Amino acid sequence: MTSDGDEHADRVVKPLMAAGADVVVFDPVSFPTAATLEISHSGDGSTCRVLGRGGRRIALDELTALWYRRPLDPVAHPRVAARDYVEEECRLMAEGLWDSLGCLTVPASRPVIDRAARKPYQLELAGRLGFELPATLITNDPESFLDFYDRHEGRVITKPVHGNRLEAGDERFGRFAAPVTPMDVAHADALRLCPIIVQAYVPKRVEIRVTVVGSVIFAAEIHSQVSNHTRYDWRHYDPGATPVRPHELPTEISRRCLELVGRLGLAYGAIDLIRTPDGRYVFLEINPNGQFLWIEDAAGLPISAAIGELLMRGAT
Repeated sequence: MTSDGDEHADRVVKPLMAAGADVVVFDPVSFPTAATLEISHSGDGSTCRVLGRGGRRIALDELTALWYRRPLDPVAHPRVAARDYVEEECRLMAEGLWDSLGCLTVPASRPVIDRAARKPYQLELAGRLGFELPATLITNDPESFLDFYDRHEGRVITKPVHGNRLEAGDERFGRFAAPVTPMDVAHADALRLCPIIVQAYVPKRVEIRVTVVGSVIFAAEIHSQVSNHTRYDWRHYDPGATPVRPHELPTEISRRCLELVGRLGLAYGAIDLIRTPDGRYVFLEINPNGQFLWIEDAAGLPISAAIGELLMRGAT
């Protein structure tokens, strides 16, 4: 389940198909115009779910694994007048179908992914599992923000509670972790309109990306401090100046990563940590459906193969 042109899906799916696996790649955008979905309940209590596409009817109850990658929502036919209504009906039907399948789902069913992606919930759980966290405030109270800023002598960063893409009129913006500036402080009253995550800045030796696939861990160190582009957030990636290498995690940190993914109900998760100059590991967040090709290629980690193996084990 993914959108068209997904290189991550291609990297995993092509070897599976070459090995003889019966793999169907479905983009929900094609529903309902170019695909049909069907849920039927019989009098004996059994249920049948079917995907129809290109002349083939696929019995979804016979699936042995589902990879819920990054599917987009259904799109109504261009000639439909009540597009919003139709698309909402299609979305709710499709989500009800995917959520009810009983096969292995990677990283998890949609409601579990949604819950696991909530940063306040992640931080609470990670702290209970023993991870060190940055001093953190999540608020829309300007006075609380200013008190936090003063307490940490201005060495704080902010990041969104959930989304990092936003639109204002015809403009689109990316919102990543960024240091608080004097201008931010001057406009602190704007916080009343929208909450934000504020954290004490944690000094970095390197940043660590931990990708968990089932019970397998892949860790890489991102030398983000060698480039001003990535100093506060490595997602401003500078491949020419930011070395990425495999990293060996301490046993206890590995255990916590596996436990966090398991407690969140996930079969896959991409965890971001900081390793401080004095060797501590500090938890930042987990992305339950995070991208992996960039770290696989940069650090030579066989993440795609591990995902393929996990999906095939669902078939046994």
